[in-house]
Amino acid sequence: MSSAIPRALVTGGAGFVGSHLCEYLLRNGSAVLCVDNFVTSSPANIAHLAGFPEFRVIEHDITEPLLVTEPCDVVFHLASAASPRDYFRLPIETLRTGSHGTENALDLASVHGARFLLASTSEVYGDPHEHPQRETYWGHVNPIGPRSVYDEAKRYGEALVSAYRRERGADTAIARIFNTYGPGMRAGDGRLVPAFIGQALAGKPMTVEGSGEQTRSLCYVGDTVRGLVALAASGHPGPVNIGNPRELSVLRIAEEIRALTDSRSTVTHVDAATDDPQRRCPDITLAEQVLSWRPEVSLTDGLRRTVKWFQQRFTGAAE
Repeated sequence: MSSAIPRALVTGGAGFVGSHLCEYLLRNGSAVLCVDNFVTSSPANIAHLAGFPEFRVIEHDITEPLLVTEPCDVVFHLASAASPRDYFRLPIETLRTGSHGTENALDLASVHGARFLLASTSEVYGDPHEHPQRETYWGHVNPIGPRSVYDEAKRYGEALVSAYRRERGADTAIARIFNTYGPGMRAGDGRLVPAFIGQALAGKPMTVEGSGEQTRSLCYVGDTVRGLVALAASGHPGPVNIGNPRELSVLRIAEEIRALTDSRSTVTHVDAATDDPQRRCPDITLAEQVLSWRPEVSLTDGLRRTVKWFQQRFTGAAE
């Protein structure tokens, strides 16, 4: 299969979603330049891509300007701390990546006449009053709470991308990514799926924040990547929700993972996180209409693949 994107640059390309995106593009014929400073990622995530002759890596902090000489057709801007554990640890860096980093990536795309795609997030909706969330919803976000460093970084990024489009005629797109999971997640990054899988495999209590009745909508990483590439190739400006509209309680997700791991772990409730969204579910009507995209991997199948990946690493660690 040949790609509609001959040459792509991916900031945050060694991260969880970024590494999957790089691999997808390479396997579909794109030349890929991966830019990452490895603060919340690892070279190990992209080590298996070294055999592709059209793959190159630059270690660089995108909050500093970047000069790239080779031509580029699309810039995918994924650089950012993405898990609460990371952006609580790196609050100023997260804000700078959303502001300075986005501006530098936009300028880089402008120099090359490339299309620019911002990987934004469902967190721009905050703890939503609208359900499911449509792209027209402005959100309900605490601008000074502990999560604000991530939420507002992404909201600012969206505003900056929109300004570049209006004032400078930049070819831009905004993808609002909902909870994504799959092989390659860091076991200790604090997010829901890897936390539950790690606890279940270790036979430790599965810690659920708050009542566990709060909902999430989990999208398998392969489906998320397909959505990003479809949006980049479409010419549509977005924002477009990229996520799975199947809504599940956190308790239900814990039960699914416990069953798939044959674990005897119990569920333990801990204090709810500050400003934790109580409901999260995308309306993907726009993605279906303009991208002909919808998720294809079922939750059970996606979790089974993810559990298998973690089991292999648990076994390797034991050996």
